[in-house]
Amino acid sequence: MTVKAVKMPCTAPNVYTKVPDGGWGWTIAFAFFFVEALTYGIIKSFGVFFNDLMESFDETNSRISWIISICVFVQTFTAPLSTVLSNRFGHRFVVMAGGVLISTGMVIASFARTVVDMYVTIGVISGLGYCLSFLPTVTILSQYFDKRRSLVTAVASTGECFAVFSFAPAITALKEQIGWRYSLLSVGVLQLSIVVCGSLLRPIIIKEQEEVKVQPPEEPTETKYMLENEQTRTSIESIDSGVEITTSPSNVPGNTKAEPKSDEPKEHVQILVENNSTPPEPKTKLLDFSVMRDYSFICYAFFGLFATLGFFAPSLYIIPLSLSLGISKDHSAYILSAMAIAEVFGRISAGWVLNKKPIRKIYIELICVVLLSVALFAFPFASEFWGLMTCSIFFGFMLGTVAGTHIPLLAEDDVVGIAKMSSAAGVYVFIQSLAGLAGPPLAGVLVDTTQNYSSAFYSCAAGMVLGAVFLSLVRPCKAGLCHRQQQCTEESAAEVVPDLPDDFIEMDIGKAENSGKGCDGVA
Repeated sequence: MTVKAVKMPCTAPNVYTKVPDGGWGWTIAFAFFFVEALTYGIIKSFGVFFNDLMESFDETNSRISWIISICVFVQTFTAPLSTVLSNRFGHRFVVMAGGVLISTGMVIASFARTVVDMYVTIGVISGLGYCLSFLPTVTILSQYFDKRRSLVTAVASTGECFAVFSFAPAITALKEQIGWRYSLLSVGVLQLSIVVCGSLLRPIIIKEQEEVKVQPPEEPTETKYMLENEQTRTSIESIDSGVEITTSPSNVPGNTKAEPKSDEPKEHVQILVENNSTPPEPKTKLLDFSVMRDYSFICYAFFGLFATLGFFAPSLYIIPLSLSLGISKDHSAYILSAMAIAEVFGRISAGWVLNKKPIRKIYIELICVVLLSVALFAFPFASEFWGLMTCSIFFGFMLGTVAGTHIPLLAEDDVVGIAKMSSAAGVYVFIQSLAGLAGPPLAGVLVDTTQNYSSAFYSCAAGMVLGAVFLSLVRPCKAGLCHRQQQCTEESAAEVVPDLPDDFIEMDIGKAENSGKGCDGVA
């Protein structure tokens, strides 16, 4: 049962004696659901504007792809900045500021006249807002949960999927009524609600249970009586010898300073006063780059680098691919929505499986990445609506298993652990920025060169395969590092402990016997 150590006002941190696995964490999960919907949900639904932007600005696939590419790059590249600001000003303020930036960028983008304007507004301004909103939310959510972390994070992250499922057909229908510009304006106004979600993020402080001091119990009755008997016996023996010595503090006349118990209770009283006051914020490094010396984290970061190639491009090109196969716009939107629904089940299933103990979560993640690679390779073989729908459902399910768990897995001991989760997440997402920048444009160049949308999915699949290779090295690197650390610890301990003679116990026993005989002779 979780015990809250100190009751604090709603604006102060929540203080617990251990990770609550609930409590205010459920409110954080609720906020994260909507942050996911209004960040990654909008990014993945941006494909519905793809053809409209090409026609309005008379641009190629690759140049339009740079809008999302720059957005994803800025979002991931500024992840260390998000970590620094969160550690300095708190998660709540940073997420609220990010919500304002996202909404501002989207609203200004609705008035853009060139594709370069879209690069600045959606790419830079909204991209920075996405980073400031998403990363602090998922980081603080991981701090509120331990045993249920994987399941809660997976379920809360389904907000992205529900957003794609609902936004894709809704925006498509809205475009037919008011045009793409006013539709984009409406999306920007809706994203302003991220500010409300950010206001719900209360920081958490975990204090060890032994730090919560309670009033020490009174001296046991048996011990009290034994001390009084000892004092009485000593007093009687002293009187028999002609010298009266009174050792009881209560018998010393006029001596009010002789209180042997007075020091310790005062110390406890002082500690209780300190615990009832507002606890100071723990000093945290703004950004801890020591994780870069961890080989397991380096391999995991390379996994994220290459796997990111397969995260955004498929949802961006699925509608153009379906249109190139002669599928109508309405049915193309249904394909994207089906992918989103399948992703919901993938995230929940992955969270449920990873919540089981004992289980090596990194291996489950590896299996999901391999199957995701297979799903990406399957897209070019689809030639009609139902074939593309099947591939989309399979891809969506496997994408959910990976996308909903790859960042929370940083908190596992196989990677860096919960203590370095905040800094590791910032560095990890920063490394992903290179793939986020190169992924969509690379796919766009391949499409423009080959005049075939299937080449975009091949490039994503190749990146995912490389990611699987690096992910398979995480656990071996961690096991080897732990083994070396344990060996060094054992060697240092062997050097510190001196060589003791075999008969040192017998020597001490002999000394004790001689001293006992001496005491008997004196008596």
